[in-house]
Amino acid sequence: MKIFKDKDMQLLLSHVLRAGTIISVTIVFIGGVFFIYRHGQSISDYHKWNGIPNFIRTTSGIFHGIWALKGQAMIQLGIVMLIATPILRVIFSAIGFVLEKDYMYLGISLLVLGIIFFSMMSGHAG
Repeated sequence: MKIFKDKDMQLLLSHVLRAGTIISVTIVFIGGVFFIYRHGQSISDYHKWNGIPNFIRTTSGIFHGIWALKGQAMIQLGIVMLIATPILRVIFSAIGFVLEKDYMYLGISLLVLGIIFFSMMSGHAG
């Protein structure tokens, strides 16, 4: 008798996707509110490109920016979480396949994770 059924796995994966999406969208929204509060009255100069601020290029910079209540850092964290949500789904799928002792799909899940991480680390995303 299986303790962990396919239906349970599908329900868990749907909760992971739903929660990840809701949390990341909420963080982006809150960051947008902070950004508009701080910069809503400023006039943009579209003739000059400033690029991405340095403080949101690193993980520590993002968290320092959040601590300083900078909206751009909150938005960046929300986007990173939104990107991480499907990756987390693949990780949970792999765990579910281990519990089900379905090693073929476990291998496929690990292959997908390997491709994702290789793409992220090498910069060749497509």
